[in-house]
Amino acid sequence: MVQDAQQQTITICSDSVGETAETVVRATIRQFNGQDVKMRRIGHIKHEDEIREIMEEVHREGGFVAYTLVQPELREMMKEEAIRLGVRAIDIMGPMMQAYIDTFDGAPTRKPGLMHELDDAYFRRVEAIEFAVKCDDGRDTTSMMNADIVLIGVSRTSKTPLSIFLAHKGYKVANFPLVPEVKLPPELFEFPGSRIVALTMNAEKLFKIRIERLKTLGLPFGSQYATLGRINEELEHAIAIAKRLRCPVIDVTDKAIEETAGLIIEFIQP
Repeated sequence: MVQDAQQQTITICSDSVGETAETVVRATIRQFNGQDVKMRRIGHIKHEDEIREIMEEVHREGGFVAYTLVQPELREMMKEEAIRLGVRAIDIMGPMMQAYIDTFDGAPTRKPGLMHELDDAYFRRVEAIEFAVKCDDGRDTTSMMNADIVLIGVSRTSKTPLSIFLAHKGYKVANFPLVPEVKLPPELFEFPGSRIVALTMNAEKLFKIRIERLKTLGLPFGSQYATLGRINEELEHAIAIAKRLRCPVIDVTDKAIEETAGLIIEFIQP
């Protein structure tokens, strides 16, 4: 049964929380601009009967399944039900695990959720996320000296989402907005320039983003915030600041958050 174009769904199944599969699915969806696809995540699957019920529902409603199941009996059931019902099911983790076994002669633990065990890395991520929230948008410049990375840039150049994304990787990130009328904090000039990254964007692209922002906030379109003249002034000011700080500059125009984050990590690693 084919779904209406407005109701296409990808069902994500896991015997843990399903975050790995969801990350892959989100990355895939981004490659298809304009497609209205919903995701439904079902985690902590323990029994074969659950898989039967899920696959029956997908068969009725349409879409396909992406799954990460480390228990071999659950993976086998998923494959059998997919064949029986004619539902496409993508095994995200199985082929990788098999490649590891074949190449390195390893034996998997078959334990779901290992990625989310409370180890030191987990607590570092939690601390980094709390730090990013505390130091977002220049809120706490006194804590800036404790950051691993400082992001600077004009409004709407993805400073906050990048800070949170990098925090999930364990980096403490502070970000500061660059506005010509706002004096820069002295801490910014005390922080090593090698760990500051300036973000910039094409003026036309930034103009469109700011227009959409005004619509969201219900503000009038005549606001100086969303005029090309003001945007160019801010961008020129930001580049001048980056030169003073001797820090790298990344043009985030049309870049995915993951791509920009990868470049930032390359810049700050010795």
